[in-house]
Amino acid sequence: MTQRTINVCPSLLAEGHSTYCPQALRDLFDGKRVSHLLEFNWENDDDADELAANTRNMSISGAQEKLSALVEDSSIRLVREGEQGTYILKPSPREHFQYRKQIPANEHLTMQIASQVYGIRTAANALALSKDGQYVYVTRRFDVCPDGTKLGQEDFCSLVGRTAETDGVDFKYEGSYEDIARSIRQYVAAWPVAMEQFFRIVIFNYIYGNGDAHLKNFSVIRQGTELILAPAYDLLNTAVHIDGPDFALNGGLSPNLIKSDTYDRTLHPCRVDFLSFARLIGLNERRAIRILDTFMTIPPEVDTLIARSFLFDDKTKRLYRRIITERTAWFVREDKE
Repeated sequence: MTQRTINVCPSLLAEGHSTYCPQALRDLFDGKRVSHLLEFNWENDDDADELAANTRNMSISGAQEKLSALVEDSSIRLVREGEQGTYILKPSPREHFQYRKQIPANEHLTMQIASQVYGIRTAANALALSKDGQYVYVTRRFDVCPDGTKLGQEDFCSLVGRTAETDGVDFKYEGSYEDIARSIRQYVAAWPVAMEQFFRIVIFNYIYGNGDAHLKNFSVIRQGTELILAPAYDLLNTAVHIDGPDFALNGGLSPNLIKSDTYDRTLHPCRVDFLSFARLIGLNERRAIRILDTFMTIPPEVDTLIARSFLFDDKTKRLYRRIITERTAWFVREDKE
């Protein structure tokens, strides 16, 4: 069981805090004082019925169980029937994965690295602790306004036309990242800005071992009369928990990509391949190179965040670091186009 006393902000991972730090409270809760301690159990039968009912009522699909929540009287609580949730809670999955109870801490760490180190716009997020000491990932819904009104949101399964009826049970894995890029150009007015954001996320997912970045894990939201690329969400170093391919989409970066010799030989793309991908999706080459340059080494801030993270032990932290070290080495290999 995890200790409920902490000394690091369970959102921004800043030291010297026994709960959410002031900046985290502003980002997550509009400045309200909210406790990181939840008042329900996750792996205790006492709350099983309430959790099951809440999960059934969620409209967000996905294999990992998700609970709808809101803030009331300085506490995060599960919604009741008829209420609009403004937060999503993701406890550890009940299915067997290696280090499954560390999945919420892994997602939280990966999201914080993406935001704090690489400047990727992400959904506001944190960890909370259940009564039985289980870490629960908390994210603020970017499609719900503070007054409860909902913004239009559409994932790229819909935008590229993938459905279970037409593409089978694994429809969200059918396609390539070029398909997403093509839809960004089609639907997002300010597509050059969105494309840079998307390109950065694709590289980040590769280096940080996210083998589950499928079509539903990218979305657009309506802002006024225009669509914009939604903040990044569901960023997770899945390689810590399960072996899998480099890319979630079975078409990889693009079926039109002319692979480098390194990619052909090792089956893992390198920087040259991502530059080729940038050209395919219409990015300004100079700006693409600038983005690629940011991934050539692992910044020291990454090690600081890993050390402060809520991953349970040094063994898991070393595994997380070893994965991104190996993938960075794949990325930086020199090869002729």
